[in-house]
Amino acid sequence: MEQVDTVILGAGAAGLFCAGSILRQAGDRAGRVVVLDHARAPGEKIRISGGGRCNFTNLATGLDRFVSGNPRFAASALAGFSPADFVAMVDQAGIAWHEKTLGQLFCDGSARQIIDMLLHRMRGAELRLGTAVEKVEPAERGFLVASSKGPLAARRLVVATGGKSIPKMGATGIGYDIAAHFGLALVEPRAGLVPLTFAEQDLDLCRPLSGLSVAAEVSHGAGRRRTRFRDGLLFTHRGLSGPAILQISSFWRPGEEIIVDLAPDAEIAAGLREIRGQGGRMTVASALSRWLPARLAEAIAAEAGLAGARLADQGNAVLDRLGGRVNRWVLRPVGTEGWRTAEVTVGGVDTRALDSRTMQVKSVPGLYFIGEVVDVTGWLGGYNFQWAWASAHAAAQAIAAG
Repeated sequence: MEQVDTVILGAGAAGLFCAGSILRQAGDRAGRVVVLDHARAPGEKIRISGGGRCNFTNLATGLDRFVSGNPRFAASALAGFSPADFVAMVDQAGIAWHEKTLGQLFCDGSARQIIDMLLHRMRGAELRLGTAVEKVEPAERGFLVASSKGPLAARRLVVATGGKSIPKMGATGIGYDIAAHFGLALVEPRAGLVPLTFAEQDLDLCRPLSGLSVAAEVSHGAGRRRTRFRDGLLFTHRGLSGPAILQISSFWRPGEEIIVDLAPDAEIAAGLREIRGQGGRMTVASALSRWLPARLAEAIAAEAGLAGARLADQGNAVLDRLGGRVNRWVLRPVGTEGWRTAEVTVGGVDTRALDSRTMQVKSVPGLYFIGEVVDVTGWLGGYNFQWAWASAHAAAQAIAAG
């Protein structure tokens, strides 16, 4: 039986960062740190993120940018390791970066630079790829990990296995299985940051417009629970995608409605009345194209039975209906594109089982859960990477001090 001090399951963002942080903080006291992953290469989600440039954090990080059954849980970890802390590491590594909209930070070059930085930082730890974890059991002085390349005994175990999103990248639900084996509750995992799919009556509009992108505001819920995102929306042959839809998907549940405003800077009914008052032979579609792409304007006019119809011939009731169709398009998705295209997992290990300062399981000393496997999910735009860094740092700090 091979004896080690800490086994980290998962060579993704959280796992790699945790290994490096343990070594940096504990030095020689860290002992043997082993990272196991069944994948053939480390940091695969990092590699493909941000169009290959890795949106590695977001300057606007705050508790309101995360979805969780316990919205306050992430506060301690996020306070302990901020976006500025990660940026300082990136700068020290000599990696050039730039800020896009909404505080999103990307590498100027390749996402591979972030992976290389993490691997350099964890020198001294043992990275074992192509190694599947078969079983984890409690032991008298820690944990027994059965792997495809032999068993290990560890004093501490860090589960950084991620969620179920993007299975083609090797995602599995093993982290949830381990949590259940140790008696921990789960918040039901579901696909997040994922395109939404619709029934046939709504697809009659979406399919012909597949590939068309517009700026829109998408909202969900009501009152204090209302959530809205203003960003790009993309029509697809199965429904809607684009950043605004991906964002709202993390909040939407089956059976619920979403509301889409296709022209958030305009009151369409009032605008149409104003144009109508100017007279002329302008068609309804031409008038709508002042605010919408021509293809979309024509499709909405045709949907209303007004293809080729003159705006001057339409009464206020018709213009009000057109305005409602553009500014308040009520949709009831039938589902999502699922794990295949989901960028993250919403839900996971119930945070009530974890110490928010250390990410350690309250009832099982030495067992930690970090990153996406936990019921903390960020918005689109670098927030999930920041959670990976922050939760990994919290666990590493506790391990180094132990």
